[in-house]
Amino acid sequence: MAVQINPSILSADFARLADEAKAVEGADWLHVDVMDNHFVPNLTLGVPVVESLARATDTPLDCHLMIEAPDRWAPQYVEAGASSVTFHVEAAAAPVRLAREIRAKGARASMALRPATPIEPYEDLLPELDMLLIMTVEPGFGGQPFLDIMLPKIRRTRELITKHGLDLWLQIDGGVSAETIERCADAGADVFVAGSAVYGANDPAEAVRALRKQAEGATVKASWACGH
Repeated sequence: MAVQINPSILSADFARLADEAKAVEGADWLHVDVMDNHFVPNLTLGVPVVESLARATDTPLDCHLMIEAPDRWAPQYVEAGASSVTFHVEAAAAPVRLAREIRAKGARASMALRPATPIEPYEDLLPELDMLLIMTVEPGFGGQPFLDIMLPKIRRTRELITKHGLDLWLQIDGGVSAETIERCADAGADVFVAGSAVYGANDPAEAVRALRKQAEGATVKASWACGH
């Protein structure tokens, strides 16, 4: 199971986004948080910025839509250049249809769950997805402390993925750092969104490498990864 590190530009300097994207070119994806000040109490960026970022970097864009009406807006982010688009199941009217539309347009389809949203009701939807995102903080703001109570949820989700034999990435977002990433990898996560742990470092590229090394070390020893 390959570990992936996705720096979040929510923690970057918005006045220098092209330079900030280049600073983490060794990352697997560039995580782009889209917030509408309705689904979450914050406002960030939208389609035009994603279009500009897609032109400014060769790192694929992983767009996390923390917005209302993702059924309407998500396909536009694929057209803007996103290679992966995540919608929140709490906001989607027809998550299966939306996932299929995202895939049909050529991007990876991902579904996100807020901390209080259980995974079990959505077990049957997992084959429709390329990635599942478990929020390990309440969505809306960067720099929040990691919620340890999400670790059992990560484990249960990994068990469901294994149960169904799915090639489904399990992403976590919120409070990922050198202090928390190993616990998350041990629990079953393989894609890690890191904001301030990367962009708050003196050398963001080195921070990405260090986090990857930590996660890889924990994954090798994790019981869920045995046999993969």
